[in-house]
Amino acid sequence: MEFIYQFIWIVPFLPFVASILIGSNLFFFPKSTKSLRHIWAIFSILLLTIAMLFSFTILWQQISNNIIYRFLWSWILDKQIGFKIGFLIDPLTSIMLVLITTVGVLVMIYSDSYMSHDQGYVRFFAYLSLFTASMLGLVLSPNLVQIYIFWELVGMCSYLLIGFWFTRPSAANACQKAFVTNRIGDFGLLLGISGFYWMTGSFEFETLFQRFNELLINHEINFYFASLCALLLFLGPIAKSAQFPLHVWLPDAMEGPTPISALIHAATTVAAGIFLTARLFPPFQALPYIMNIISWIGAITALLGATIALAQKDIKKGLAYSTMSQLGYMTLALGIGSYQAGLFHLITHAYSKALLFLGSGSVIHSMESIVGYSPNKCQNIAFMGGLREYMPITGTTFLIGTFSLCGIPPFACFWSKDEIITDSWFYFSSLGCISSITAGLTAFYMFRIYSLTFEGHLRVNSNKGFVIYPVSIWGDSKSNNLKLEFISKEKNSILNKSDNFFNINGSENRNEISDTKKFIFPEESDNKMVFSLLVLTIPTSFLGFLGAPFPQGQLGSDLLSQWLYPMFENSNEITDGNWLEFGLNALSSSSIVFSGIFIAFILYGPVSFSPKNSEEKFELFLEKNFQFFFSFIYNWSYFRGYIDGYYEIIFVKGTRVLAQVVSFFDEWIIDGIVNGFSLLIAFGGESTKYLEGGRISSYLFGLIFGMCLSLIISSIGIGVMF
Repeated sequence: MEFIYQFIWIVPFLPFVASILIGSNLFFFPKSTKSLRHIWAIFSILLLTIAMLFSFTILWQQISNNIIYRFLWSWILDKQIGFKIGFLIDPLTSIMLVLITTVGVLVMIYSDSYMSHDQGYVRFFAYLSLFTASMLGLVLSPNLVQIYIFWELVGMCSYLLIGFWFTRPSAANACQKAFVTNRIGDFGLLLGISGFYWMTGSFEFETLFQRFNELLINHEINFYFASLCALLLFLGPIAKSAQFPLHVWLPDAMEGPTPISALIHAATTVAAGIFLTARLFPPFQALPYIMNIISWIGAITALLGATIALAQKDIKKGLAYSTMSQLGYMTLALGIGSYQAGLFHLITHAYSKALLFLGSGSVIHSMESIVGYSPNKCQNIAFMGGLREYMPITGTTFLIGTFSLCGIPPFACFWSKDEIITDSWFYFSSLGCISSITAGLTAFYMFRIYSLTFEGHLRVNSNKGFVIYPVSIWGDSKSNNLKLEFISKEKNSILNKSDNFFNINGSENRNEISDTKKFIFPEESDNKMVFSLLVLTIPTSFLGFLGAPFPQGQLGSDLLSQWLYPMFENSNEITDGNWLEFGLNALSSSSIVFSGIFIAFILYGPVSFSPKNSEEKFELFLEKNFQFFFSFIYNWSYFRGYIDGYYEIIFVKGTRVLAQVVSFFDEWIIDGIVNGFSLLIAFGGESTKYLEGGRISSYLFGLIFGMCLSLIISSIGIGVMF
């Protein structure tokens, strides 16, 4: 089977070829390329599907043989340095290949319908193929330099896709924010790579890990310097995986098209940071201080993301903060040494979050026909509600994704998240407490999003009607000759001229109603989008059973413990399944999850459990006694934990003030000294010019005056001495 591994380069090469061909044809033959845009989309999907099938073959071979393969070619040869490029195939690589290609294919199929109206359709598929190829190249890299090259390509593709609608100011600002924030992490990563090369003399993972451990054991390197280099290495994953405090770019990245949000949050950009942390797990594990820092950064990120997501009105930003929180779980797991739990959660979360984002895209796609293309309206869950009646497949699949992300058995994320929570309690009680609280908060805000989106009634309808009006895709609602439709709440009737009705802001209007218009309600998405949603429900529902604690010898009993382990560290431990212990741990975590769901159902659910008078009294009681608490929660969520504001003051405004101070110092101090000397010399030269007039009497007067002045000074000095 080594023959198959030799052709692993085909996996990243195929989507790269698709990107190059689409991009070059779009550049040289734009009209013909755009006229054949669906053919180019099918071409991209076909090549990535071939790469996906090849990835499944590699995964099966890894499960069967469990052998690490490396293929290297010399790139730079010198007396002092020898650098090679190639591919590395191990369990982590094989599972990431399958994850990236499967999610990538489904996102491409989904995008063929979702982006069909967009003028940048072909450009989108060129970016998408390059994005996928860059991530595939990253996970196959056998050394740090090659990883850094593809790391930057992934960052560049993120920049291009987040700012895909670059004429929209918010999208342009979002891609710049993501680019600048990731530059901080990438600079730290570059310094860390340089430091490890200085210590070990190698970029190759196997050689680097072995030499680093030998140097630590023999005390041949400074422990604090090694910890500093490891921390700099981890700075890259902090930025790429949106960990605190470099998490601020991720919510703004929702300005890109929704399929890209699914790909970024499931299988590419944010997964790259977790992948690199897992790849560098052996040297991190040898440094206890770094492991503690990683675990606490993960815990803080998980809790922070969950608290900010509590009151988000934008459905995509709510899911973005959910991703940030779940990435915190993965980082926490790696920090406490729970390697397989962290990677298992990376896999289960990827499919669940891809399902949720594509489901939100289906909702947004349907809401655009009602409220327009402005993200402030079509993504605002305040205008939604009751969509399960009109979009049953989207509603059901979104509910399955919600069940999984909340950690409800037997869905996928339950098995991985429960293992992380259990391991964190064993490692340190404070981390266990944070992970448990975060699980409850996750259940609350996810069911809040689901209830406000799919349950109840369509809130874009007011008591009698609502307004439909076109909004530009760039969010500009001030267009000329707008034809407003005022539609009654009943599906088949139009308001009469004399009826009172309300627009979506609740203000009363009286206008002439056209009786030729039909009522518009959300509709289910087309077959391509629904197909991707239905396929993603399969791993979201059943993938978690790979981590079930089956007894030894049964199917699935040793897949994670014996196959998914850190590179160059064989795991010889076989743990028998203990369903009693697992059940007790699962019961405690599930009780917290169901508590969060119950509170969300009481506050946002469609069913009222009390009479109207009692409900009004309860609302007045909450408003009177908990007004400050609710206001704080809302403001904390709305202002993103105030972190963006502090960054604005400290870094943005601080940089501007520093620039002004430097400009003042340069203009008045540096230039002032130079200009002062030049003026002094010019004045001195101008003054002495009049002393040299060519008259002998003037020269004699100057000579006698100077001699007298010298005698006076000399006599004064002698008098002072004696």
